[in-house]
Amino acid sequence: MITDAFGRVHTYLRISLTDNCNLRCFYCMPEEEYEFTPASQLMQVGEIETLAKIFVQQGVNKIRLTGGEPLVRKDAAAIILALSKLPVQLTLTTNGTRLHQFMDILMQAGVQSLNISLDTLQKEKFTLLTRRSQFETVQQNIRLALKQGIKVKLNMVVMKGLNDSEINDFIEWTKHEPVHVRFIEFMPFSGNRWNSDKVFTWQQILQSVKERYAFERLTDGRHDTDKKYRVPGHAGTFAIISTMSAPFCEGCNRIRLTADGKIKNCLFSQYETDLLTPLRKGEAVLPLIQDNIARKAKQLGGQFDTDFEHLHPEAIHNRSMITIGG
Repeated sequence: MITDAFGRVHTYLRISLTDNCNLRCFYCMPEEEYEFTPASQLMQVGEIETLAKIFVQQGVNKIRLTGGEPLVRKDAAAIILALSKLPVQLTLTTNGTRLHQFMDILMQAGVQSLNISLDTLQKEKFTLLTRRSQFETVQQNIRLALKQGIKVKLNMVVMKGLNDSEINDFIEWTKHEPVHVRFIEFMPFSGNRWNSDKVFTWQQILQSVKERYAFERLTDGRHDTDKKYRVPGHAGTFAIISTMSAPFCEGCNRIRLTADGKIKNCLFSQYETDLLTPLRKGEAVLPLIQDNIARKAKQLGGQFDTDFEHLHPEAIHNRSMITIGG
């Protein structure tokens, strides 16, 4: 088992396949002309499989593929099929633009759930946020996934003054379709123009929902990051990821592996360990994994606390979101 100094056992590995993406969401990839990591510096298919097996041998039972956009990688299908042979729950986080091209692969790999990023239900605003015109494609692919029996979680990053007025439009979507909408508090990363005034908190989100709907609290799992709710009679559910106002670090079981082979023990950790270089040299990487997780901070990478109103983003030392992996 991979255990940190606080007794948290880590069974969930998130592997970023690339820092490339076919959208340009400002809170994730802030610059249009972005210099992507050269292919030679990315983990290759066999290297991803080798590292994943090491983690599985240490008790990891769930793997999520992230990016960037994981499905823009040319060998994404080979990676998905290779990892599907491991005794894990395999899933992906995607922007949904290429799902129709990979649906057969996902079904073959036994993928049963997907997280799909969608921050607005307005076509024009989608183009503004992503700098691309792919709204209809994403909508069609969400419904394609539902038709195939895949559980769909929609990730909506709520930003005050930008899309907070759409919260109940997303709740309305859950009325007739079994989508699970997750409202995510806006988090600070390098270059994403974060400030505390843009954060729309857990309680503010619930207050917005109360203006139109009665809802009930659902039971959360020990390792869940989201606080779950349901409007009685709705086919779907909704939840809130309250990273800034009410973090959920106590039950954290997550490990992140960046596309260039660095292990991060927290989304906000400034400390990383290179696994890819020693792997290519034939050196043992398990001691490096164990040492990295042993250094894990109790909360939020040890960089800030819930007093986010007084947080200065320039004081946080981290990568941009797209180079970490969602």
